[in-house]
Amino acid sequence: MEVGIIGAGAAGLAAAWELAQQGHRAVVYERAPFLGGQASTFDVGGAPLERGYHHLFLSDVDMVQLINEVGLGERLRWIESKVGLLYGGRIYNFLTPMDLLRFTPLSLPNRVRLGLVTLYLSRRKDWRSLEPHVAKEWIQRYAGQRVYDIIWGPLLRGKFGEDYDQVGMPWFWGKIQLRFASRKGLGKERLGYPIGSFGEVFDTVGEKIRQAGGEVYTSAGVQRIVMENGRATGMEVQLAGQPPTHRAFDAVIATTPSYILPRLVPPMPQEYLEKLTSVKYLAAVLIILVLKRPLSHIYWLNVADRDIPFVGVIEHTNFIPPEQYGGKHIVYLANYLSPQNRLFNMSHDELLQEYLPHLRKINPEFDRSWVETSYYHKVDAAQPIIPVNYSQRIPDNRTPFKSLYLANTTQVYPEDRGTNYSVRLGRKVARMMLKDHGLPVKGTLPKPAIANSITVLE
Repeated sequence: MEVGIIGAGAAGLAAAWELAQQGHRAVVYERAPFLGGQASTFDVGGAPLERGYHHLFLSDVDMVQLINEVGLGERLRWIESKVGLLYGGRIYNFLTPMDLLRFTPLSLPNRVRLGLVTLYLSRRKDWRSLEPHVAKEWIQRYAGQRVYDIIWGPLLRGKFGEDYDQVGMPWFWGKIQLRFASRKGLGKERLGYPIGSFGEVFDTVGEKIRQAGGEVYTSAGVQRIVMENGRATGMEVQLAGQPPTHRAFDAVIATTPSYILPRLVPPMPQEYLEKLTSVKYLAAVLIILVLKRPLSHIYWLNVADRDIPFVGVIEHTNFIPPEQYGGKHIVYLANYLSPQNRLFNMSHDELLQEYLPHLRKINPEFDRSWVETSYYHKVDAAQPIIPVNYSQRIPDNRTPFKSLYLANTTQVYPEDRGTNYSVRLGRKVARMMLKDHGLPVKGTLPKPAIANSITVLE
């Protein structure tokens, strides 16, 4: 069987790899000039660095299996994390129960209440009964207004902007589950990173697909999906420097954002179209600083001060040693923005000038002379906004057209976006497609480490 795949991010490459493992031929087309999507890399200090910060949790069994399958298992390291919260101009360690007890902006009763609610959510396995609840209202009711105002409210606003009060409670549940699944008992969190970068992993997957007889193209735009009698039979593709050509396939898997698919196919049934177009996405907007000195001692700093115009400070070299990047210190300033946000349309230089004065709130000694260089990356459709009762609104992986399948981040619910869930989704859709075509499927995928976390495709 020969299958065309649109997109060479985690889902597209995982689907192609699964097909190769099952003895079929995959042809992958990626519009960008690189593989890996949001996990792609560029050179900093002589080493590859992700365009968007990445790490693995202990529960990310699908990504770990993929790394092992392509022969890079020995490159994977598990490292103790350093998590903090910036509130009131002060950094608080925010990782262990003792850190919570020392968080004096909350009264002792509120600290205890926050701990108990967090523990309750970490042990709760049934997320479906949470579906009718908005995260904001649930947190206010059970954790209390003060906890919401100081911690979760600012983070929800930073993550989802003006849509913060629309986010369903399963999203919040998933975040708590994920964090607790990456630690043993009440100990410190351990996060994973493939030394050599996530880009090396996906480049290796691409090469393995080619070695198995498949094809992987970059700078390749898919103009349309060809249909005959309601069935996907091929694609019109334009490779770099060449005119558009038609190529026949037995089936097609699209890993595009939901709103892109209708542009590639004939008119589809209204019900499915509404599921695709009703999803709102935010863009990930990142300034990456290369510093001469460290900014803080924290790897992952959540910003709860809403007068600061970014929501996260990820100091990568407090996770991976700066020696890997020529002794430089790497800091991501992260935001999730809608096109309506004034920061969204700022240029690299404008955004940098907006952000830099606020770094003194993290480190009073910070000086602009510390900045050796900086980079700017914007990833459209990075974060889907998932509302209440979303399980009833998920677009099916089987589209209304035969032999055409969709696999993207809106379909990993109730989990949030992430390479692990995209890898799992890509492989599951590939296996689904083979079964739909009456073909045998060998082996099984690893069981999700978080109970009941991925149920849509079961």
